[in-house]
Amino acid sequence: MTTNQRTQTGTNLLQTALAKPYHYRRSGRYYLRLRPQGTAKGFFTLSLRTTDKATAMTISHDILKTLKAYHFDNPEVTWDELRERLLDIAVSCLTMAHGDSSLVAYEMINDEHHEALREASAKLPLSVNQQRAVGKALEIIEASQERLKGRPSKLVEIVEGLKAEVCSTPVPLSPSLSVLPSEPLTFEALSALYMDEHKEYAGANTIRDVKSSCKTIAEILGDLDLRTHTREDMKNLKANLFEGRVAGTVKKILTTLSTVMKWAVNNDYLTKALTDGLKPTKGAESSRKAFSQDQVKALMAHAKSFPVDAWQRWALSLGVIAGTRIEELRQLTKADVKQVAGVWVIDINRNDGKTAKTKNALRVIPLTDGAYGFDLQAFLEFVEKANSRLFTLGAGQFSAVINGTLRDVLSLKADRTQTFHSLRHSLARALKAAEIPVGTAESILGHASGSISYDLYGAGSAVEIGRMAEALKTALL
Repeated sequence: MTTNQRTQTGTNLLQTALAKPYHYRRSGRYYLRLRPQGTAKGFFTLSLRTTDKATAMTISHDILKTLKAYHFDNPEVTWDELRERLLDIAVSCLTMAHGDSSLVAYEMINDEHHEALREASAKLPLSVNQQRAVGKALEIIEASQERLKGRPSKLVEIVEGLKAEVCSTPVPLSPSLSVLPSEPLTFEALSALYMDEHKEYAGANTIRDVKSSCKTIAEILGDLDLRTHTREDMKNLKANLFEGRVAGTVKKILTTLSTVMKWAVNNDYLTKALTDGLKPTKGAESSRKAFSQDQVKALMAHAKSFPVDAWQRWALSLGVIAGTRIEELRQLTKADVKQVAGVWVIDINRNDGKTAKTKNALRVIPLTDGAYGFDLQAFLEFVEKANSRLFTLGAGQFSAVINGTLRDVLSLKADRTQTFHSLRHSLARALKAAEIPVGTAESILGHASGSISYDLYGAGSAVEIGRMAEALKTALL
């Protein structure tokens, strides 16, 4: 079990009560994070060393039971209290019945337990009583391993010794180990904690957007201690956000606020959020405007002016007929262009290190031959000649070239109300005009809660992909 301690001055994890434990997943592996109650500065992370959620929860439960057994959340625990728990553990290890499979399992569990306690003793600022308990616990685990091999005498001696031991005088807690008063928890500090925890999972564009919104909120709230914030503070924030911003932008920022604050409540950083009902419900239309049909046709005519082996031709064309986000498009690989249920599609996924805005963005999008003159066969030939990535430019340069082309071809204003993202709005408008069912349109655009990608090869996939393909033909041809 890998143990990592991350503490800052004035924070001692094991000298204060623990906040509600938090589980998270990174690179497929589960972790358990523990934090002192009432502070945002220190936390203690344990690797659960498994990618299986059920196994991770079982291991986590055992770890938390262990912490409770050693009173690690009690800064004034006495040796008598610890001795009673150690005696219970030792008796259990001595008397527990085992089969062949559990013998093997408990050998592994004892090894993990032994390693974790040694690391805790070496790295954590334990009190004298706690260090004494850890030392005795290591003896118990070592004796338990002997008992599993049919040699119980050492464990018997430990049990008898603990029973016979005279209660000792409690060791007072050193004043230097007491927890310092909590500092104000500002939104800047809180959002930094949120971003640190989510940076491994969110896409680059999402991280950029969230950071931007958090910076705006932090500048307005300043040094406000969120532990004591009021509804009036939140209403004043909303009023400030509306100064010089359209409703759609305010809604986006307040959505970020709500997400961060509710995350903080769920993780015991705050006891309240007070953000419900803040987001504007009227006049919150997106600042991005869809392209007109004439603009879409002009853009496709320009795309077809490029040679068939030019990447710009296909980047623009796929934006029009598939409504992808620009980063979804840029990351496409040769393997992402495939046939599913007899339909040629592009597969938006997280394979090979690719990112996606949300899990709902994972989907397949049928390619509509002939839509605005799109030549499917020519595109497949382009794909066939590609090495791996269809588009090789980095994110910044790719966006600059594509959006620069849009501005030049369509003579767009500099206010960014029409960008590559507007092609998604254009496709959504076309699907709506064709009276395509909302669920099908959401599956195409990646807004659905049950994306087709989750059951790409399931029993109903052929029907769903066929429905999506027909919807796009109806809307685009």
